Amino acid sequence: MQYHICLTFAEVKDQKKGTESFPSLFPMSIETQVQAIEKMIGAILADDQGYFLVEVKIKPTNNVKVFLDGDTGISIEKCIVYNRALYRQLEESAMFADNDFSLEVSSPGLDEPLKLFRQYRKNIGRPVEVLLKDGVKVEGKLLEVEDSTIIVEETKGKSIHGRHVSEKKKEVILHTLLFDQIKSTTIQAMF
Repeated sequence: MQYHICLTFAEVKDQKKGTESFPSLFPMSIETQVQAIEKMIGAILADDQGYFLVEVKIKPTNNVKVFLDGDTGISIEKCIVYNRALYRQLEESAMFADNDFSLEVSSPGLDEPLKLFRQYRKNIGRPVEVLLKDGVKVEGKLLEVEDSTIIVEETKGKSIHGRHVSEKKKEVILHTLLFDQIKSTTIQAMF
């Protein structure tokens, strides 16, 4: 029995570095596609150091979702600019058969957990919910972010209509949590 392996080459065009080819089995695996898209968006973001890639997701229907963020947030207008640039590159790469794909570029949103150290840093001072790997939840204000830990300030105490009865009944607990212990951290919306 003979097996034939066909390699196809997808081209990624980068204005600064020229055209680059990388081999992949056809059709490309989702993991390979994600890596290629991460490389493309990395090149697009190279000139805008204030913005960064959080995650790329691809659904089996070739719906590509790219989550970007910035040190001071990211505007819809910036997402549109990056969407157009990435869409063009995806079309040119022929990564998806018959260019049958859809592309969404957006910020992660409040329902997406923090994934990167840089996201933790930009959210210092905001209320968070941290779910630890052992199932314990910690809610409070993200005070500090260090190389291997975060500090969350939890405030406990009686309140009437959202106001604390007295400062004596209010208890402030500082939780120092190792990143290794954290399963997920989400920003809590305040209304």
